Parts: sequence; structure tokens; C-alpha cells
Amino acid sequence: MITARRGAPRAGTAGRGAQVGGVVLGGDSQGLGIARSLGRHGVPVCVIDDETSISRASRFVRHALRVRDLRSESSLLNALALARGRFGLAGWVVYPTRDENVAALAANRDTLARHFRVPTPGLASIRPVWDKRETYRLAQRLSIPIPRTWFPRSEADLPAIDATGPLVVKPAIKEHFFYETHVKAWRADNRTELAAAFRRAAEIVDDGEVIVQELIPGGGTEQYAYCALFRAGHPVASMTVRRRRQHPSDFGRASTYVETISLPGLAGLSIRFLREIGYYGLVELEFKHDARDDAYKLLDVNARTWGYHSLGPPAGVDFPYLLFQDQLGHPVGEAHARPGVRWIRLTTDVPNAVRDITARRLRAGDYLRTLLSVNTEAVFSLRDPLPGLYELALLPYLAVKRGL
Repeated sequence: MITARRGAPRAGTAGRGAQVGGVVLGGDSQGLGIARSLGRHGVPVCVIDDETSISRASRFVRHALRVRDLRSESSLLNALALARGRFGLAGWVVYPTRDENVAALAANRDTLARHFRVPTPGLASIRPVWDKRETYRLAQRLSIPIPRTWFPRSEADLPAIDATGPLVVKPAIKEHFFYETHVKAWRADNRTELAAAFRRAAEIVDDGEVIVQELIPGGGTEQYAYCALFRAGHPVASMTVRRRRQHPSDFGRASTYVETISLPGLAGLSIRFLREIGYYGLVELEFKHDARDDAYKLLDVNARTWGYHSLGPPAGVDFPYLLFQDQLGHPVGEAHARPGVRWIRLTTDVPNAVRDITARRLRAGDYLRTLLSVNTEAVFSLRDPLPGLYELALLPYLAVKRGL
């Protein structure tokens, strides 16, 4: 299904009057944040999605394209070609919101660059973040703390894992695992559970892609992230956050309540990693604080926008628009987020809080007090109200599709 709308705000420009906009791959709340970031500055937006998405309802979206599939490399290339043929889009900046799209863009960067601006770096930079085995090996080489990690190739390798505490079983490349299970990882509290989780994971992912990792004590409140627009070995823009709440509470696949903080140590670790791989573009590095040795240990690297990037503008850093400006060759001044700004995703935060309150992991009064200090919501906006109404109507669909 293809739809196009006219009457969007005035277009962004590059050079002398050449109309340039942003192509957003994925129309959920993350894609909506990109569309609003660009649209507030008069940049036209095209959203491509393979789901019923909320972004198409935004007043900042000029074109919306619904395709059958957007997960495979060939389907992504076909979707971009279809959008270009239908809407023009010459020289538009492409924004992926999913890891599989990042990998496909990196693999076809030179070809796509004939028609689009592709801020995703090449495969040499993407491989160390796409494959978590390479992520952890590189981090160890750079003396960046990580949880104790093992790469068993078969169940026969499990007895060699010398850990007594809870373990995490997760994939090296998460996409097939995530779409099959709707979770990022499984917890194993004993050897029987470890063997069972390994067998289940091995049935889903390719040989050698199962990772076993020590579970760092502490919940989601011990998780932090460093976010940046990184260019030429330097963070042009940055934001450091603490993930106060997540969904689900144990192995959060998505943040639900996030606050900007000041934690300079994360910048040093992150910049060391990004410089080593010659990274360019938007990126989020996730860490968890280990109170046992007071170390911030690297968990994940996302080579794209992240779920709560819309926290940036109220904190003083508009990441998608800064990247757009950089891609057009316009000057981009340094911008660093101020601490104490809070973001929430109500449609996932409230149900998760109800579960935690019922399980006595959270006090109702404490939860309600946090709602009073929120600065921005992921979807609901008085300036752009329709996506919020669409999301409410789509809640049953999203619960089945994504396991909300």
C-alpha cells in the first residue's frame, strides 16, 4: 500500500534550492521522533514501513510507503527503489531504525549513495557492532570493561563456563532471535536452565552465535548509555543517560523511562571504541554499572538512532537534525545534553509498572511521583496529536505483534 500526502512544511534545501528530505526506515515511535525532529525544521519526510505504524499520521510526514517486508537486504533495497521512483527523493538522507537495516545499508552503501545520502558507515565500522562477539573481543582488546563472556560452540562447551551466579544466554546477532522470541536474552540460574536455554537459542540462530554472559547484579536502574553524533574521531554532539525503567524489567528490550545525567567516564570509554572502528554517524553505547568492582561494563552498541532519542531536543541536542545538517555539509556546532531531563514511553511504562507494583518490586507512590517530573513523552504531543491517538487504537495490534 502506498500513500502520499501533500502540504507538509517547507522543504530542507541543499545547495541552490535543491529539495532534500529524510527517508525514515521504520514508523514506530523511534521513526516518529526522527520525523518530528526534521519536520520541526521544515524538512520533508518519507516514512517506509512494513507494519501498521503511527508515523504516517504525523503532520510532519509528507510521504508514507507501506511495503510487505523490510527485514531482508533485498526487500530494503526494493523499498528504497520503489520510494525513489514514486516520490523522487534524490539526495535524501536515509535514517534506519533497525539493526538489520543498518547492516543492509552498510553492505550496499556505494550503490545507494548514487541516489541517497547514506550516513551509515561501511561494513568495516559496522561489523564490530553488528556481531556482539566482535564487540566484546574488541572491547577487551581496548581495555573497556565487559561482563564475563563465553562463546560456546556446542552444549559440550558449557561445563567449561566457570561461573556460579546467574547467567544470560543471548545471540551474537540479535535479529532472528528477537523476531522469534520477542526478547533480547534469557536468564539461567543453574546448569539445567543454562543447557535448556542454550539448546533453545541454538535452534534459532546460526552455529556459533550463542553467547553466554555473566548477569551483572542490579536491575534496569544500573543501566546507562552514551549517545553521540560521532565524526572524525570526535563527538560533535553527545548525551549521557540513565535508564530508570525498561520493558521488560529484567532484560529490557526497550527503555520506558530515561533521564539525562552527567557521567564523564562513559564518554572516554565510548570514544575509545568508536575511534578504533572509525565510526561516523549516530550511535548509542549501552553500559551496566557493576557495584562489585565499580566498573561500567559495555553491553551493546547501536549504530543508529535509539528508542529514546527524542529525549535529545528538550535536553538541547536534536540528533536527527544535526545529522541532516552534517550530511548536507552545513556547519554543525558542538552540542551536549544538559542533565536532569526526563523522557517516558507511557504505553510500555505504565503496564510494566503495574506488573512491578503487583510483584512488590515498585511502590505505587514512588512511581506516580516520577510521572510528575517528565519533560517529554515518546509519542503524545499537542503539536502533533494524531500519532498518539493512532497508538491508542493500535494497542491490541502492537500487543500481538511485539508482545507489549
